[in-house]
This record gives sequence, structure tokens and C-alpha cells, in this order.
Amino acid sequence: MKRIVIVGASSGIGQCLAMQYIADGNWQVGVAARRGEILERLRQSAPDRVASQVIDVTADDAADRLADLINKLGGMDVFLLSSGVGNQNPELDAKIENRTIATNVKGFTAMIDAAYLYFKEHGSQGQIAAITSIAGTRGIGIAASYSATKRYQWCYLSAIEQLAHTQGVKLTITDIRPGFVHTPLLNDGNCYPMQLEADYTARVIRRAINRYRRVVVINWLYAVLVFLWRLVPRALWRRIVLSTHHD
Repeated sequence: MKRIVIVGASSGIGQCLAMQYIADGNWQVGVAARRGEILERLRQSAPDRVASQVIDVTADDAADRLADLINKLGGMDVFLLSSGVGNQNPELDAKIENRTIATNVKGFTAMIDAAYLYFKEHGSQGQIAAITSIAGTRGIGIAASYSATKRYQWCYLSAIEQLAHTQGVKLTITDIRPGFVHTPLLNDGNCYPMQLEADYTARVIRRAINRYRRVVVINWLYAVLVFLWRLVPRALWRRIVLSTHHD
């Protein structure tokens, strides 16, 4: 039975993924997030196959807590990082920017590094999957730190993939890039077009992981959007007004 650890399993896409992997019956599942009560409910749904651990990815002990969860599970074959925050912040409120950077850069790096070092130390075939975003395609003015941190995540995963090859670590990297997904993250009173359902998104992610995809954009409409975004000249992009506020 394969073992997957999901960090960010208490809400949104991460919670949907945890529930689907648990329901599958063929996986041992480690779940982690900040909200322990939700993790405990997940654990109790299949206590013989599920282990839980409270982890704040921005805390200094995050890597140690991840190691504890892996030990509870008896090892790890797949690591899936679903933790992330994002807000519209056209006023550049420093608290929002710093919280986004702390989670999407510091926390992301700590968790990816810890997972990488686990697979390197144990020498077994492993997979690191992370939910990033199509927002990394271009700098988005109304969400500057969010789009910038997602670009960082793309680059970091690519660098880790190269490092694994250089160091002979048997590792597959899967970079998952959804668009707007109907989760609590978007319950901020703004209008987000082309929203995907979390259950659907989780099913697509599972297929991508099972097929060892390198990069996957969810779904084809967003793949087209990303393609078009990349064609826009920089001089024109800066003039585009992006807004998801209600009129």
C-alpha cells in the first residue's frame, strides 16, 4: 500500500484530495494542517490507514513536525503540498503581502526541502507534487505578492528537479497549476470567473500524480488562457486593467 502525505489537508483542494485518497482504500494517508480538529475527523474516518499532525508551514518546527508525521505513517512515497494563501491587495497592505510571502515562499520552501531531503536520505523512488497556480504566468497588479510567489514556486520546483538529477535522487516533480477554484480562499466578496469545483480539481490532480505528470494546468480553458497571456507583449500587459471586484 502506497503512502501519501498531504500538507494543507484541512480545507479546499487539500481536504478534497485527502478525502478522495482515504476513500480510495489503497493508500495510507498522512494529513497535516494548522487546524487539528479537522485533521482528527479525517483520521477517525479510517484510523487504520490515516495519520495526522498539526503543522504550521511558517513555523520554525515545521520540518520536524513533517518528519514526525512521516514516522507515524511508516514512510512516504508521495508528498503533496497544498498549503497556500492569496489575496487581492491593490493597496499593497504590508500585513497581507508579508503573510503571503511567509506562507507561499518560506513555508513552501521549508516543506519542499524537507520532503526532498527525506527522499534523498532514504534512496527510494519518490514524488513531490505541489499545487501552485496559473497566476505565476505573469505579474498581476491586484495580487502582486501572490503572482510573484507562485512564480517563485514554479522556479523552485524546476530547480529541485534539476538538483535531484544532479545528485542521483530518484524523484518525480509534479507542478499543479489550477486557475480559480471554488474554495474558502476565494470567499472574499469578489467575483472570480471560470471557477472550478474543488472535487473536480482534486480528481484531475490525482490523475496527474498517478501519471507522473511534470506540469499540469487545470483545465483546458485555463491552458488556453495561459497561452494567450504569454503572447501579450510587456508594453501591452502593463496597460491591462485586471479586476475581479463586483461593479
